[in-house]
Order: sequence, then C-alpha cells, then structure tokens
Amino acid sequence: MLPFAMATSMPVRLRIFSLNCWGIRYMSKYCVERYAMIGEVLSREHHDIVLLQEVWSEKDYLFLKKTLACCHPYSYYFKSGVIGSGLAVFSKHRIHEAFLYRYSLNGYPYMAHHGDWFGGKAVGLVHLNISGLKIHVYVTHLHAEYCREKDSYLPHRVVQAWELQHFVRHTSSGADVVILGGDLNMHPQDLGSRLVWTYTGLKDCYTETEHFDGCENGITLISDNPFINKAELGPFEKGIRIDYILFKGSGKVDVKCESLSTTKGSISGKPFPLSDHEALSAQLLLMPVVEVRQDRDNELATDNLPELVDIVNEVRTEVKVGLHCTERKRHTAARTGFMGVVLLLLELAIAMVPWLALAAEQPFPRASFYLLGALCFAILLSTSMLYLFYTTELKALQGAEDQMRLAIGSLQEKLKTLETPQKSPARCVDSNTEHPDG
Repeated sequence: MLPFAMATSMPVRLRIFSLNCWGIRYMSKYCVERYAMIGEVLSREHHDIVLLQEVWSEKDYLFLKKTLACCHPYSYYFKSGVIGSGLAVFSKHRIHEAFLYRYSLNGYPYMAHHGDWFGGKAVGLVHLNISGLKIHVYVTHLHAEYCREKDSYLPHRVVQAWELQHFVRHTSSGADVVILGGDLNMHPQDLGSRLVWTYTGLKDCYTETEHFDGCENGITLISDNPFINKAELGPFEKGIRIDYILFKGSGKVDVKCESLSTTKGSISGKPFPLSDHEALSAQLLLMPVVEVRQDRDNELATDNLPELVDIVNEVRTEVKVGLHCTERKRHTAARTGFMGVVLLLLELAIAMVPWLALAAEQPFPRASFYLLGALCFAILLSTSMLYLFYTTELKALQGAEDQMRLAIGSLQEKLKTLETPQKSPARCVDSNTEHPDG
C-alpha cells in the first residue's frame, strides 16, 4: 500500500507572533493605548498565527477582534478562572477546533496581590488546516516566578510544566506540525523548561533559527523596558528570556525556523513599548517529505532517555518538597482551627453562666463578648477554607507525584531494554531429524 499522500508537496511558510500583553485593566500602564498599538502592529505585519497572553478583559479581546477582522478573520478567546485565562488566538486560517486545559495548581487565593490564582492559568489548543497540513497550535501562560531565591511557587510551576508536556504529547499525535507559544515564566535551563523540551521533542526557535534579530541572548524581559522594575530582575541585570515559540514536525513534514525577531523596547514613533514583555515573531518553513517516515517521537524519547529519567526524578523531588510544605500548612490550619473551636466553646460556656446561676450577671461586657465570638467564628471559617484548599493542593501534588513515579518506572524499563544486549535466537533442531551417527 502506498503511503498517505500529502495534500501539498510545496513548502509552506508560516509567520507566528507571540506576546504577553500585560493587559490588566485599570492597573497596567497605558493599557488602552497599548492595545491600540498592538492592533496597529498586527494589522501591518500580517502574521499567519497570533498568540496572545494576559488579555484579561474580554472587552480588549473584542477590540482586537474588530481591529484585526480583515487580516485575521478567525479568532478564539479561552475563558477560565475568575477573570479568564488571558489566552487568545488570532489566525488567517480557519480554526476548526479549540480546547482548553486548566492547570490543577495555580498559586494561592490569599496571595491576591500576585493574582495568578484568579487568572486560571491554562493551555489552549486550536486545530488549523493549512495547505492540507494538520497544524496543532498551543498557547499557554505558566505561573510567575516572583522571587527566584525563595520561589514558593516552584512546585506549582513544575506541575504545570508536567501537565503541559502531557497535554501536548497526548493531543498532538495526529498533527503534522506542532507549534507552542507563550510566556512560560521559566528560563531556558530551568527544570520545567528542560522537562517540556525533552519529553515533547519541541524545539526552541531561538536556538534553531537561521537568522535572529532582537535583544541580546533573546531576552524578552529587558531592563531597558520602562514598564520593568529592575529590582525584580534580581541578578539578571540585562534581563531574562521567559517567552518562547516552540515547534516540532512529524514523519510527514520537516520544520525549520528561518528567522526569529523580538521587539527591543519602545516601538519606533511611539512613546512606550507594546508591553512589559517583548514580542516574538518567527517564520517557520514547513517542508513535506517525499517519503513518509515513521513518527519520530519514539526516536526522540529513546535518544534522550537517560536525560529524561534524571529530569523526571528532579521534578519528582521538587513535587515532594511541595508536598511536605503543603502538609505542614494543612496541619497549621487544622491546629489553628482547633484553637478557634476551643475559644468558641469557652465563650459558649461563659454565656451559659447567667443561665446556670440565675442571680449572676454577665461576667464581662456584652460588646467584648460579641467581638470575641466574631473573632472565633472568623478564625474557624478562614482555617476551614484554608484546610480545604490545602487538601485540594495536596491531592493535586500527590496525583502528579504518582504519575511521575509511573513514568520513571516505564522509562527505566525502556532504558534497561535498550541496554540489554539482544540475544541471538537459538537454532531449533527438529526432533524427527536423525542424527548423522545413526
């Protein structure tokens, strides 16, 4: 049987744009003006696919949808969490399907000044068909790193990276081309980045491109950006690279990155940049192969098997650290809640004194009595909510750790199979064959 014929035998070029818009209405500086600038840039550049993050307001999405109606007639806005996922895709080509996966861990609701929990961080997927090629496009935004030295969100972020690679691997099996873009909030050599790169086989446009035009070392959070607080960059004086466009081909299509560019702070003729992040623009060349090959995912996993085992072990260690921290927090919430119950019972006992001794008066002022009661109730309510939240977090971490344990066992088994020399099959002797000696 002849291999499946490609719908096109000609190379296809795709231009991809990715930007964290920093679009927090009434909080981000010049939000309305910057969205107008983003719409102007996208209308002029005519990218095939636009991947946006932190479009927190649906009004801003609708503004961009109207602005880009001529050049990007197809779009999708991923809704999640309290204020949305902030993820949006605009495309020249028809979007056939869309799906959202929300990460199981995403910060803490009481850390309201960080806001990640309310955003419902997730990964969005859209299916495109371009010149007969099945293109799976992913856009995501992972939990921010607020303090590298004391990163209390690291277990959450590595679990998000674990779920991201799982989602990509299990939803891209039928794709000819896979593209992932977004703000991963991880440096290239961070544990989560290495996990996603190695497990999925995705390639980084910055390291693979033939031509690069942008900030030094491809950094996307630069110190020269007027919206950036340099103190938040810590030891990285010039900036950090946390925004990416990743890609992967298949047995039917080879993909290479011809060029990658980033903005460099303020836009020419404009008083301020598009965002606090720099925008990325990549041009990919899709080349259908003459003879369809077997999917290379297994080959990639085999080549990187020892490294992958080490990475998953590292990730599992970080998750275990997160488990211990969450268990301590849950125990603290339980103890505090128990103290609240004791105080409430004590107050009820005090309230019973006038009833038991008919002549007795209230032991202390009524206002203080009610204030103490309200305090006990507030402690009991807040600790109960925290206990439930930490229990949910604990279950998610335990589930991820169990998955990693299974994955490590499977990878080690494959590794042993590869390391064990293949024994040559023994020659079978027909029992009916007579011996030469008689």
